[in-house]
Amino acid sequence: MTHRTQGARAVAIRGFTLLELLVAMFIAAVIFAMGYCTINQSVKNRIELQEQQAKMLELQTAMRVLEQDFVQLAPRPVRQPVGNGYQPALMSSTTTQPMVALTRGGWTNPAGLQRPALQRVAYYFENGTLRREYWTVLDATQTSTAVKRDVMTHLKSVQLRFMDVSRVWQPQWPVLTNTVGVSDLRTRPIAVEITLETEDWGKIMRVIEIAG
Repeated sequence: MTHRTQGARAVAIRGFTLLELLVAMFIAAVIFAMGYCTINQSVKNRIELQEQQAKMLELQTAMRVLEQDFVQLAPRPVRQPVGNGYQPALMSSTTTQPMVALTRGGWTNPAGLQRPALQRVAYYFENGTLRREYWTVLDATQTSTAVKRDVMTHLKSVQLRFMDVSRVWQPQWPVLTNTVGVSDLRTRPIAVEITLETEDWGKIMRVIEIAG
């Protein structure tokens, strides 16, 4: 066997040196790290997108529920819970809760229960959450229990304005007058302006026309 053949066989059976292994491991680690960062960022982006989609759906649902309630506003006052007088068909205040309470029609009755198609609804805004409540009886008493549902969260503010027959926007309803009679309790605005100030998209405004 010649010296050239022996040298070739020695080169053929020679393995990687420690330095070569370290370099290869370093390159593999860099590739794995880059791949992990890419995957991790993709997962974060997907989670953020899902959260934004959930918030957008919540906003759309809140506006739809508010619109359905105001569009079906009925001129029906309700008795005070203690029975000494009546509450207006629509009442709203900028200083007290609920921020708005109203009587609405179109209350679906799929079970065929013996109850009216009118429903008393109220909205509360507390700690950044808009909550809707309704009662299973129209003229609720102090013992009546409301059904509660959080309509939207992550809100900075909720504002309502009401356009009267003179086409003037009012911050509350009924419009303050010197005398409030029974007829005033049945009055309705011709439009309602709803402004939701969100944490993500700023102010969202919707104007709803009230059928006369």
